[in-house]
Amino acid sequence: MRTIEDKGWSPYLAGALSGLVTIFSALIAGHFLGASTSFVRVAGMIEKIVDPEKVKGMQYFVKFVPQVDWQVMFIIGIFIGSLIASTTSKTFRFNGVPDMWETRFGKSAVKRGLAAFIGGIIAMFGARLADG
Repeated sequence: MRTIEDKGWSPYLAGALSGLVTIFSALIAGHFLGASTSFVRVAGMIEKIVDPEKVKGMQYFVKFVPQVDWQVMFIIGIFIGSLIASTTSKTFRFNGVPDMWETRFGKSAVKRGLAAFIGGIIAMFGARLADG
């Protein structure tokens, strides 16, 4: 019997395509793929709405101007691409608590959300610390 995981794209094909995108990004655009700066830029754009003067005075936003650039579009493309991939492979489903998480830690969506949020903070801190 086929499970939902069997219907997904081949990880070898997806990895090879990701590698080609990385190579062409470096050759054509002169940039390696990255995402962490886009989150900073979006945060700056939101902050501009709340307090525009504060953004102008922050050195960080002088270096990373809050604007829609290729990285922000890359993040949007990741979302759209993953949506297309999951719908074409008929594996799309909304699941607030994945089966593996539920087996290990229980059904609490709040607990999972908190762990994901803390993990995201740690990952972003590391990425920004590495200037990535």
